[in-house]
Amino acid sequence: MTSEAPDLRGPDQIFRAALDEGRVLLQRDPVSGTLFFFPRATIPGRGIGTPDWVEVSGSGIVYSTTVSRRRPEQGGNRNIAIIELIEGPRLMSQVTGIDPEEVKIGMPVHARLEHSEDGPVLRFAPAEGAA
Repeated sequence: MTSEAPDLRGPDQIFRAALDEGRVLLQRDPVSGTLFFFPRATIPGRGIGTPDWVEVSGSGIVYSTTVSRRRPEQGGNRNIAIIELIEGPRLMSQVTGIDPEEVKIGMPVHARLEHSEDGPVLRFAPAEGAA
């Protein structure tokens, strides 16, 4: 009889490893089915239980946005956005591929995985026809 070895990585490591593979995984409460973000060791609100991991579409809308004004030598302006995924959870990110001032609440977006020196980064780009 063989059994699968338990995954000893932490939740953040599992999330980042999936991003490295080009997938967006979120955790889910196996009892209620509620998805949540940020990665955690236990189910929020209960403090016990092990969440499941599920792959999500990466599609969503801009729930809120603001422009962080920076000098050109610091990389120029950038947006900071709360993205509401179609599966429900909201997360903080950036919308790239568009001027920061053009990002609008309600704009459809899709996940865009980028790589930095610190590893994979989940950002978003306007969905086709949204810009």
